[in-house]
Amino acid sequence: MKSNPNKSFSSPALIGLRVRYMMAFDLLLIWFAIVLAFMIRYEALFYVWPYLRASWLYFVLAPLVRLPVYYGFSLYNRMWRYASMGEMKMIVFAGVLSSALLFLLNFGFAPLFDLPYMLSRSVWLLEGILSLALLAGSRFVLRLLQERHRPHELHRANAYVQNPSRVLIAGAGDSGAVVLREVQNNRSLGLHVVGFVDDDPNKQRLSVNGVPVLGDRNAIPELVKRHKIDQIIIAMPTAPGSEIREIVRICELANVKPRTVPGLYELLDGSVRLSQVREISIEDLLRREPVHTDTAAVAELLRGKRVLVTGGGGSIGSELCRQILRCRPAELMLLGHGENSIFEMHNELMLENQRIFNGGVQLTPIIADIRFAHRIKAIFLRCKPQIVFHAAAHKHVPLMELNPAEAITNNVLGTRNVVAAARAAGVERFVMISTDKAVNPTSVMGASKRAAELIVYEAAVRSGLPYMAVRFGNVLGSRGSVVLTFRKQIAAGGPVTVTHPEMRRYFMTIPEAVQLVLQAGVLGRGGEVFLLDMGEPVRIVDMATDLIQLSGLQVGRDIAITYTGLRPGEKLFEELFLPEEEYARTRHEKIFIASNANKLAPGRLDETLAALERAADLNDRDAIIRTLQNLIPEYCPPESEQARVNGRPPYKPNPTIHPAPGSA
Repeated sequence: MKSNPNKSFSSPALIGLRVRYMMAFDLLLIWFAIVLAFMIRYEALFYVWPYLRASWLYFVLAPLVRLPVYYGFSLYNRMWRYASMGEMKMIVFAGVLSSALLFLLNFGFAPLFDLPYMLSRSVWLLEGILSLALLAGSRFVLRLLQERHRPHELHRANAYVQNPSRVLIAGAGDSGAVVLREVQNNRSLGLHVVGFVDDDPNKQRLSVNGVPVLGDRNAIPELVKRHKIDQIIIAMPTAPGSEIREIVRICELANVKPRTVPGLYELLDGSVRLSQVREISIEDLLRREPVHTDTAAVAELLRGKRVLVTGGGGSIGSELCRQILRCRPAELMLLGHGENSIFEMHNELMLENQRIFNGGVQLTPIIADIRFAHRIKAIFLRCKPQIVFHAAAHKHVPLMELNPAEAITNNVLGTRNVVAAARAAGVERFVMISTDKAVNPTSVMGASKRAAELIVYEAAVRSGLPYMAVRFGNVLGSRGSVVLTFRKQIAAGGPVTVTHPEMRRYFMTIPEAVQLVLQAGVLGRGGEVFLLDMGEPVRIVDMATDLIQLSGLQVGRDIAITYTGLRPGEKLFEELFLPEEEYARTRHEKIFIASNANKLAPGRLDETLAALERAADLNDRDAIIRTLQNLIPEYCPPESEQARVNGRPPYKPNPTIHPAPGSA
């Protein structure tokens, strides 16, 4: 096999050779520092030999002390081309420690054995400073040499990059510096950083690693024209969505492509590298500030309790389990029908439990179907959960229109079974996850979730316990989310399909949704509905347009948007509360509550549920629809919804919120 002339020192023999060379060089530097210290101290450039001869022992001891200390601080096996403050600290520590040891030998042990001092304190101090300076300087020179002599293969790769893209970096902080260093070290990326923009006035007219800060975000259009910028990298991974949106808007006005660096969590989980600059995702452009609630109160509620989550392998259920685990319950039970999702979630939680609490939280995976009442009751009586989060449900509107019996057996009767089991087992708190589609429902799925809400309200009335419901908008990133569908369609070259140009939805992130659920468990007293203030609803076609443009494509030219028409059960927009519900803000400004929801529970609910069960057993769609209409008068099936939409007054984005006296 032929040797590779471009291969760096990697074998043990070559590494050992490199260490010996560096140690020999450090030995010369140590001796030079001693000589230089005497010359400075006694101001004798050529007549220091008598002083050196009297201190010959120090010439022997200094290398014997300093070199092992340098080796112990791993100064011989570091890649100095990537040296940072960490390496500088190691150099300082090694220099100071070795000087301290020499001080003890010279001024501590020597008198004990009636030996003369090898050198004076002033010379010792000068020698220590000079040795440290030479040690640091040699590593700095080594880094410069390695920067100049990059690997040949990188030079060859760089040779093929012609006319690199001219880049402007938005953000001259730590992330911007990392991006600049990555671009400068990897010319094969085909990028050339022209400058930075940053809103901090203290950074104006300064430079980062030789690259100037040219202005603030408002200067982007002018800088794009002056410097012929091809793209802008937004190096602000922790910036709020409002700032990202504003910079993206300015970039679009300047007709330049914006991209953003990965967030820290993406780097830690290994999904991306610093050399990968990803496209902006819709999560970065959530059209409001993310909502954060009182996590301390949630932790106090859950700590030391036995908590059960139904649907523990789903999008919301799995995130619920993650956040509940961090509150250190006594036991966390994951109940789900899909064995694969529960298996994966249980394994993930075991690793996290071991890392955070050394395995101190008991984790119990349970495979069960909530449609089997006796099985669910037996599980609850055996496990004795104190708090239950009910996330198990079918959620896809078109599928449930085609399979109404499944929506009834799972969403309605399954909830009845879980609620009954909770009451039989003495569950202290019960939180059910509902949907904004349950308000004035036009789909079987929405009506089934409204029926499930009524079951929870009745249980709250009968038991007097804090059983409550939480309504979600559309959850970004959950399974089946419209955003994921759009991404796949864009990746396939289009078209992107939207049902109606005026369709609007409320959106929230998975962490927001889970925080709302957990906060409801704290605030609830029984029979309420909680809902997050999700800001203005977003037109689905606007979201599709944003995703296409931020993928570097143009609507119409690269990707087409086609309208397919409303699917059965879909509404143009969702509503948050029923007209009869008295809603107000809670003590958490971003959370609404309808405190009188339990007063809307109908009489003879058990009889209606029995009728629904019979219709579902027979798979009788007409009977299911009729029974749902009897139970939920506001339910408007698809055939009548079209007429309702056509005659609906102009859209009003958000209701006016009037705080109710004594609200939670």
